Amino acid sequence: MQTLTAIALDDERPALEVIETFAERVDQLDLKASFTKTGGALQFLRENPVDLIFLDIRMPAMTGVEFTKLLAPDTMVIFTTSYREYAVESYELKAIDYLLKPFTFKRFNQAIEKALDWYQAKLGAVESPPLLLKVNYGTTRVWPKDIFLVQGMDNYAKLWLKDQQSLLVRITLKELQEMLPVDHFCRVHRSYIVALGAIEFVRNRTIHIQEQEIPISNSYFPSFEQAFKQQKSS
Repeated sequence: MQTLTAIALDDERPALEVIETFAERVDQLDLKASFTKTGGALQFLRENPVDLIFLDIRMPAMTGVEFTKLLAPDTMVIFTTSYREYAVESYELKAIDYLLKPFTFKRFNQAIEKALDWYQAKLGAVESPPLLLKVNYGTTRVWPKDIFLVQGMDNYAKLWLKDQQSLLVRITLKELQEMLPVDHFCRVHRSYIVALGAIEFVRNRTIHIQEQEIPISNSYFPSFEQAFKQQKSS
């Protein structure tokens, strides 16, 4: 069973005590230390790198956002804060999750599960890491392997998922395309991305996939044709 090492940083001691109490209840989490000052946390990390940091955003000496810029690139971050307005900024920093105080143990455990998914993906235990996508005022976790079709709708994208209901997420098609594994997905139209492995057949420059008919535009046809041939031969 995989165990994540972690530290917690928050300028309020009661907030750290909540994290410490919850961490003791999670077998796959090893909380090494807790800090109320950024300097002490940085010193500890120089000598004891960890997989995950629980990080408050609003702190007196340095904000959590500033602190993340000093971390090793592969260090996972779960932000903890009392201020909802920082949620968007945390998404832009690709945080694993955003816990709004006061949070329950159930919500805390959900964040740990997300971190474990990301860590396992990094080790190659799964094909691609899950995508953390904005839905309403929160995030949802979507595995690329479950997506067979994406339709762009201005600043939103509609995801068709295998054996699940479709999902509307707040992201542009271009942004989502950059997040998807390029060897499994292909842009075929200004409004559509398809999963190559889910295509049933192509006829008259129209893709048939899960009872959907997707047109292939002239500008995207050459790249699609090459990608589809590679997919079939692999």
